[in-house]
Amino acid sequence: MTDYDDIPFNRDFPLQPGVVDAVRPGVRRVLCNNPSPFTFTGTVSYIVGQGQVAIIDPGPDSEVHAAALLDAVRGETVTHILVTHTHRDHSPNTARIKAATGATVYAEGPHRASRPRYESEKISSESGADRDFKPDIEVRDGDVIEGAGWTLQAVATPGHTANHLAFAWRDRKISFVGDHVMGWSTSIVAPPDGSMIDYMASLEKLTQRDEDLYFSGHGPEIPQGPRYARFLIRHRQAREASILHRLGKGEADIPTMVRAIYIGIDPRLTDAAGYSVLAHLEDLVARGIVATEGDPVIGGSYRLANSQGE
Repeated sequence: MTDYDDIPFNRDFPLQPGVVDAVRPGVRRVLCNNPSPFTFTGTVSYIVGQGQVAIIDPGPDSEVHAAALLDAVRGETVTHILVTHTHRDHSPNTARIKAATGATVYAEGPHRASRPRYESEKISSESGADRDFKPDIEVRDGDVIEGAGWTLQAVATPGHTANHLAFAWRDRKISFVGDHVMGWSTSIVAPPDGSMIDYMASLEKLTQRDEDLYFSGHGPEIPQGPRYARFLIRHRQAREASILHRLGKGEADIPTMVRAIYIGIDPRLTDAAGYSVLAHLEDLVARGIVATEGDPVIGGSYRLANSQGE
């Protein structure tokens, strides 16, 4: 997508699938071989601790990736499985890892839409919902999960999905941020599962925390995490301004706005761009800045609210 000059992306991520990378003391990562326009080089699973460990985001339904994770912890005990969110590139392998280890599964809860009144629509097989997932223990914002030599705090970060969590290792100033913040690209915020209102609030929440190093669900680690999150906030504000600029020229549907705003976009990401525009429009309609007939939907037509004296 375009208009990225304001974000210091890092797409240098040479990690190969199945290789165990000890990236920090007590933090290992293993890349799954599921590359796509949505997942970059693939989903990154993390192993926290030594001896008695947690696995964060076991990844998609992949016997090969499960075997790589189990090989990485051979001779150790997996006591915890933590899941940041229930997209099909992050959570389905949980059942396979749990069956092999007996570990307890922690996550916010089953997949749900941010606004239940909407019918769920999928923009890709990679980022679709894993509706079969159910944790053993449902985690809430601020809950603390403790293991041998590590303590992680759950940080509710809805926006990419309604049930998205980050896991903060506070005494290391590290946060495992899932897909809420990625170093290689902006995150998709696709209604009904995603909410731009929630996403922006969650970014702001992270900027107020002490964790400075982010480990993401895709791509490389992100140093100076809160600073990077502020870049993302400014980028979304600029995207909103572009939508309002286009609507200033007259009423428009979402495909028209995508063509005007996302110049030179990879055609495989056009649907995703449309849903991100819809997420912005939901926010703008809720704030009374943009108007539409009925609820904001992907096929709707939009205008500035004050264009007809509203």
